[in-house]
Amino acid sequence: MTEDQTFLPVIIQSGHSAYGVARSFYEAYRIKSLVLEPALKTKNIRSLLLGGARGMATQNSQIIDFQSVERLDEPAYFVQALIDIAMQFKNKKLILLASNCYYAELIIINKQTLQQYFILPHIDEDLMKRIRTKEEFYKCCDLYNIKYPKTVVVTKEHHAISDVTFDYPMIIKPSNAVEYTSCSFPGKKKVFFVKNEEEQQQIIKNIYSSTYKDSLIFQEFIPGDDSYIRVLDVYVGKDKKVKLMCLGNKLLEDPSPQNIGNSLAIMTDFDEKLMDKIRYFLEDIGYNGFANFDMKLDVRDGEYKIFEMNLRSGASSYFVTASGHNLMQYVANDYVFNVNQKLTYVQTKHLWSLIPKRMLFKGLKNEKLKIEAKRLIKKGKYSNSLYFREDMNVKRWTMLKLYNYYLNLKYKKYYK
Repeated sequence: MTEDQTFLPVIIQSGHSAYGVARSFYEAYRIKSLVLEPALKTKNIRSLLLGGARGMATQNSQIIDFQSVERLDEPAYFVQALIDIAMQFKNKKLILLASNCYYAELIIINKQTLQQYFILPHIDEDLMKRIRTKEEFYKCCDLYNIKYPKTVVVTKEHHAISDVTFDYPMIIKPSNAVEYTSCSFPGKKKVFFVKNEEEQQQIIKNIYSSTYKDSLIFQEFIPGDDSYIRVLDVYVGKDKKVKLMCLGNKLLEDPSPQNIGNSLAIMTDFDEKLMDKIRYFLEDIGYNGFANFDMKLDVRDGEYKIFEMNLRSGASSYFVTASGHNLMQYVANDYVFNVNQKLTYVQTKHLWSLIPKRMLFKGLKNEKLKIEAKRLIKKGKYSNSLYFREDMNVKRWTMLKLYNYYLNLKYKKYYK
């Protein structure tokens, strides 16, 4: 980074999400970001491809400085590790951002201490407790008339099948995604698609045989493929007013068990009524910082059914910047430059994808969206956040080609 760089984005956890954030800052201010990754004992090709130590997306990048930090992922050492980082850059304003929910929660829990060293565009712990788990979030949805799929909350002590009033297939997922991340058991998936009672009982048994002890969410399956899913990325200013909202129409999701639900391709969308409802909710509860929502359009009643809320920007939030509205510029304008920013609902059309175009069109079944995607590509309104012309070299190009090969293998294994 340069000496005249007055502020420094500090991003915890590498991967394509971190790269998208760093690229956004670079495009806006021509500055490098610092990416922190917990030190790992092994640094093989497989760990790189899976986003491990110095994850593939941040490899050989000229817009990122990287530090491997001992015990960063351990709550007892997290704060001191970050204070040590802050001491290295005393002359700069440091914006601390997390690329996943685990680190976002650690930042929020330790906000009182960390805010002495970092700019923290994050909510307070008291608010986090109201919306942290899916179970608590759905209670808020009831208060604000935000629709979600028919749901039954199941605990380790009580999981009677008679409580479930909707038919198979159904979805089973953890209420507490952060706690679930650290547990391990045979056949673990991020989300389970359950076809019958036998599968249901086996999944409950497997999950609760692990260290996971929190609630499970049993949920009605909303019909439709990936193209019915929507993602909404939001930035709420330090004045607790929404500044930017961008709705995306997912085209394809990652089909692998550990990453199911992660976006592989998104086309910007627009729905003013939906945005108004979510904006009112966020402003009324006193939210600030980034927020990300996943939902699905239910064609049976025309309503969006919300799945979850993340207390950070979305893993694929670079699609917002690619649409012409730099998401990270909003936080810098807010906290570094004190710019008065008005509300913007993104309406520009753009196609963002992590996968090669041929793979996208092979997997995308919605013909209307396929035609629209091809039209956007032809007009040059298309981007892959990892392929940045200003940050390309032989080593990085080779790594990205290797990553595409890995994606192709995954595609062949899981897409039917």
